[in-house]
Amino acid sequence: MRFDKGMLRLYAVTDRRWAGALSLPRQVELALQGGATMVQFREKHLQGAEKEALARELLALCRSHGVPLIINDDAELAKKVGADGVHVGQSDLAAQEARRMLGPQAIIGVTARTVEQARAAQAAGADYLGSGAVFGTSSKSDARPLSGEELRAICAAVTIPVVAIGGIHAGNVLALCGCGQAGVAVIGGIFGQPDIRQAARELLALSEQASQN
Repeated sequence: MRFDKGMLRLYAVTDRRWAGALSLPRQVELALQGGATMVQFREKHLQGAEKEALARELLALCRSHGVPLIINDDAELAKKVGADGVHVGQSDLAAQEARRMLGPQAIIGVTARTVEQARAAQAAGADYLGSGAVFGTSSKSDARPLSGEELRAICAAVTIPVVAIGGIHAGNVLALCGCGQAGVAVIGGIFGQPDIRQAARELLALSEQASQN
């Protein structure tokens, strides 16, 4: 799938800790119905056949909505199931190696928390950057908050698009106005809400507003 920065507008990142009574595929389906423009399969506790089967199920859902599925930190799985790309952190597989494994058509995302990391990731061939945690986060114990000033500096330092991540929900998205991000990556702000479809719909509209200011 050809990458476009508009795919980052509302980037839904999975976490089965929010699943409750719903299955993860059902949660993702509701997020897609609400307007999620990209989905990242991020289930670090899963392994083997169970992880592969779930990735394939989510890929089929995303395909039916014309939305790319990105695998977190597992280029081998992304290649095996035919996902659209992979997202890697600073201590994960290098972007160059992910590109070698997945080919020129793959979408490669890299976590960047400093201007130096952002420039290095762009030079390594990343298609987009994920920067945060802009409002803190409960999904990563070691993630320090990233100030609006730091996010603006990262966005200004590169020509590839940047998606903001970390503690983002409908009540704080507009605080990102003027930072230069292409969109927002959201976990609990979508999947932790009682009405996932409506939460995604609202966040998409707010993200569009925040990205245009």
